[in-house]
Amino acid sequence: MHELPVTQSIIRIAKEEAEKHKVNKVLEIRIAVGELTGLMPNCIQHYFDIASRGTVVEGAKLIINKVPVAVRCNNCNSESEIDKSKGYGCPVCGHSDIKIIRGNEFLIQSLEVE
Repeated sequence: MHELPVTQSIIRIAKEEAEKHKVNKVLEIRIAVGELTGLMPNCIQHYFDIASRGTVVEGAKLIINKVPVAVRCNNCNSESEIDKSKGYGCPVCGHSDIKIIRGNEFLIQSLEVE
């Protein structure tokens, strides 16, 4: 249920930006959600539909781009996307000394407004 406060933050930020730029209507909100966040896009959409009622973002299309997990191997210096079901070792050399470089993010990428 941690999607509710996250969704409320999306709405708050979009409303603030709309107000700052004197926008009447937000038509689309594009967000990036990393696989490691544990956030469920369908729950975000559900909460968005409810929490945005009566606001400048009501009815906006919410586009959720899932960001896969990617790592940099400290052994062979390769950067690769990984399949979490196969573990968190380097897909190139198999070493476990890796750094996650993508997949934790949660951000608003863009707003389309009227």
